[in-house]
Amino acid sequence: MNISKFIKSFGYAFKGIFAALRQQNMRVHVLAVLVVVVVGWYFSISKTEWLIIVLICTLVISLEMINSALETLADAFHPDQNPLVGKAKDIAAGAVLLAAIAALIIAGIIFGNRIPEFLIG
Repeated sequence: MNISKFIKSFGYAFKGIFAALRQQNMRVHVLAVLVVVVVGWYFSISKTEWLIIVLICTLVISLEMINSALETLADAFHPDQNPLVGKAKDIAAGAVLLAAIAALIIAGIIFGNRIPEFLIG
């Protein structure tokens, strides 16, 4: 294994993360993750709940990055409107939406009974 190439691959990966962070949708997802982390910390959620939060947040962020990569690649190879390219983009966006809905459901399960208790006192 070439160590130099291995180390360079991390640089490329971080370059991709920073490129994704320039996308509006990614910034919305990152903001949601930050809110969930603060709320989780405030309510002292369990280790198991943290594991679930980390997994679902990673899934949403990763799918958003894959979606952005697919859109960028599709636009590079076919900049004009094309029904098949549009369909592929819609499917990828649908995957992100499904993961985001799952994240909302999980957040509701984990925080649902804690927030009313906090608001009532």
